[in-house]
Amino acid sequence: MKNGVRAALGILLSVILLWWTMKDTSVHAVWDVLSKSSLPLWIACMVFATAIFPLRARRWQALLAPVAGRLPFRSLWEATAIGMMATNVIPFRAGEFARPFALSRAEPRVKFTAAFASVAVDRLFDATVVLLMMLLATLDPAFPSQQPIGDHTLAFYLKPTALFLGLVLAGLVLFVVAPDRVFAISDATMRRVAPRFEPKVRALLEGFVSGLHVLRSPKLLAEVFFWTVLHWLCNAFAFWLGFQALHLSAPFSAGLLLQGLIAIGVAIPSTPGFFGPFEAVGKVGLAVYGVSNAEAVSWVLGFHVLSFIPITIMGAWYLTRMKLHLRDFTGAAKAPSA
Repeated sequence: MKNGVRAALGILLSVILLWWTMKDTSVHAVWDVLSKSSLPLWIACMVFATAIFPLRARRWQALLAPVAGRLPFRSLWEATAIGMMATNVIPFRAGEFARPFALSRAEPRVKFTAAFASVAVDRLFDATVVLLMMLLATLDPAFPSQQPIGDHTLAFYLKPTALFLGLVLAGLVLFVVAPDRVFAISDATMRRVAPRFEPKVRALLEGFVSGLHVLRSPKLLAEVFFWTVLHWLCNAFAFWLGFQALHLSAPFSAGLLLQGLIAIGVAIPSTPGFFGPFEAVGKVGLAVYGVSNAEAVSWVLGFHVLSFIPITIMGAWYLTRMKLHLRDFTGAAKAPSA
């Protein structure tokens, strides 16, 4: 699908989802809820929502240790901020390319392909921990297990998600224990299907496997897992602080569940910054806990804006300091297949 068509579809979907989010709630009702909320708690919410990015940078240090050694935290943090800023202002999840590209510019010893592969592994750790936390949230006595979402309970939707993640993890194990066999299968397949792409696919797989070196070290694996858990607990705590700011009757476990639902929801094409999917999924998730439309819409809008602004400003600042431009990331997006 051409980028222009894809961007147009993403914008259209975002507009539809924003309309659906607001269709049963007046602006006056949202303002009434927000005007009665706690400003200090919103500020604390913003601080913790932004704190997840230094934690992500610290985890990235461990992920890259087997291929690049212990990189300076500052370079990792600045690249992480730039990547999130790019995701917030450029379509097609540009931050996934901007983050490793910025790091390879700040630390020339780090190849872009290795940094890019580590981002893919980074996301797999996220998926694993987020799903585990969602399942943990369903064990909380406060979880309304019989509350339906559409025609089914939440458990109905979690089962295929868990199955998919299990298959992905099984594939990771195969990459770690038998990479040569994976390469042989890939080479044979591409030789029959698209011979001219065989070297490019092989290079991509080799880069990805290099990012999996962390899985061969129990110590590094435990370190990455620790920072991943801390990252998502911090994010859920930011969610909960937003609940408290609006005086919502949602438990902390609701934050564990809601962040997972939103992480899944924002995977669909949309505008930069995930406006539309974030609001729609957040509204549905809070409805599970009996939160009214006006309160749910107030939370999704308030949290999204407060978590969007600080990291976007920081990333833009670091981008100018590194003498980079947003257009540089267009070339970075093509690099993995080069």
